[in-house]
Amino acid sequence: MADPAAILVAARDEAGRIGATVERLRERFPDAEVLVADDGSRDGTAAAAERAGAHVLRLPARGKGQALTLAERSAPAGPLLLCDADLEGDLGPLLGTDADLVIAAFTERQGGGFGIAKRAARALIRARSGFVPIEPLSGQRAFSEEARAVCFPLAAGFGCEVGAAVDAARAGLSIAELELPLHHRATRRDAAGFIHRGHQLVDVLLACGPQGTNHRGLRLPLVGAALGARRDPAVTLVAALGVADDLWSGPERGFRAHLRSGSTTGVLKLVGIPLVGLLATRKVSGALLVGLAANLLNQLDTRPGRALKAYLAGAALLRAPAGVAVLLCPYDLREKTMLGDAGSNALGAMLGLSSVSRLTDRGRWLAIGVLAALTLLGERRSLGELIERTPVLSDIDAFGRQP
Repeated sequence: MADPAAILVAARDEAGRIGATVERLRERFPDAEVLVADDGSRDGTAAAAERAGAHVLRLPARGKGQALTLAERSAPAGPLLLCDADLEGDLGPLLGTDADLVIAAFTERQGGGFGIAKRAARALIRARSGFVPIEPLSGQRAFSEEARAVCFPLAAGFGCEVGAAVDAARAGLSIAELELPLHHRATRRDAAGFIHRGHQLVDVLLACGPQGTNHRGLRLPLVGAALGARRDPAVTLVAALGVADDLWSGPERGFRAHLRSGSTTGVLKLVGIPLVGLLATRKVSGALLVGLAANLLNQLDTRPGRALKAYLAGAALLRAPAGVAVLLCPYDLREKTMLGDAGSNALGAMLGLSSVSRLTDRGRWLAIGVLAALTLLGERRSLGELIERTPVLSDIDAFGRQP
């Protein structure tokens, strides 16, 4: 593999170590640009990295995979090297093979827990791609130009290494692992260590599930299907239709595009969601409310937190369930997860079903008229742009969102 054009380092609260790491990298790879993605540090990490000669991206705390993805966009074209912020040792041997993705395995085990996260990561990579890694969680990796194109954007959080291995293996790229005498600060069998490994395990599991790309181009796990776990079978069915759209949708957007294309997952939802509403409520108004509300929430799910805020406003008026939406909101706003079609459609269905039981006949048909008008407006103009241009609504929309 050719020498790296850039070295990416994700760092959070590593002021005491990042300087030495950057200096070693610059000494070993003098022609490579060292890019440090400061992932919301609360200490002097960014300043220490700059003093050592790195180019620093100051980011809000989004997660390791998101930080590395944003750093990759600032890197020059060519192969990449990824390195943890507290690493000691020489990564040069990673460039001595012809493999597209080369992963460093530590010669000696250092600290750690009981290996649960590592075994889970290894099993998931094998299940998703057939590749069985020795070290599935190592953050020290070399990417050829081909591997860079395939693997970025990386999966979110601590799932980025697992996601990259799966992507590379499924694309038919060559993968190699090298044992190297490396050292870093190891997590221990204490409360902080177990919390860290718990986060790691969750991110690994999410990285191997459905994925979506948000407006910023970040790759995030789609968690909206969790709303289908409710006891209400109608919401479960609507969420299932949304999952189909998340997994197999094409480039079509809007009713007209889906109808022109014929057999798309959008047409399946266009027919299936109102049918679920009809079966659940035994009312034509129920079918229309469920279908239109699901579509509206889907149209609004173009920026973090927007669909959830709209749902919570409607839930307050209709006394619809709000607990799961409240729990999901901070993760959505911080760009750690996405609702996807499964989540936005399920939330809309919950509002539609609640409106049938809470509103009078006249109120239901008035709500249908308003939802139909918003749907038609959304076919012609972006509802998100209208919100962003409207005082008060734009402030509510932006509240809590990452810059």
